[in-house]
Amino acid sequence: MTIRQAAKVVDAQFVCHEDLADKEVKTACGSDMMSDVMAFYHDGGILLTGLMNIQVIRTASLMDIDCVCFVRGKEPNEEMLALAQEDNIVVIKT
Repeated sequence: MTIRQAAKVVDAQFVCHEDLADKEVKTACGSDMMSDVMAFYHDGGILLTGLMNIQVIRTASLMDIDCVCFVRGKEPNEEMLALAQEDNIVVIKT
C-alpha cells in the first residue's frame, strides 16, 4: 500500500511532503507513547498518533518512519513541519 492509499483509508489530508505520497509502506503503528514506538516498531511505515510535540518527528526520523499521521484533529506546529520537511517525512492529519 502507498502512503496516498493509506491516507485515503483514514480520510487524511496531506500537510507536508505530498510529493512522497506514492512511497510503499509495509507497516503501521498507533501510539501516543514514543517509547512504545521505539520498542516495538520495525521497518519503514506509518505512525498514527495524537501526541503533539517535536519528539514525534524526531522519533519518526530515528526509526525510519516514512509518514506521521496526526489523529483526532491535531494540528502539527511550524517547528514540527520544518523538521519533517528536512527529514523527508510525510505528514498527514485526520
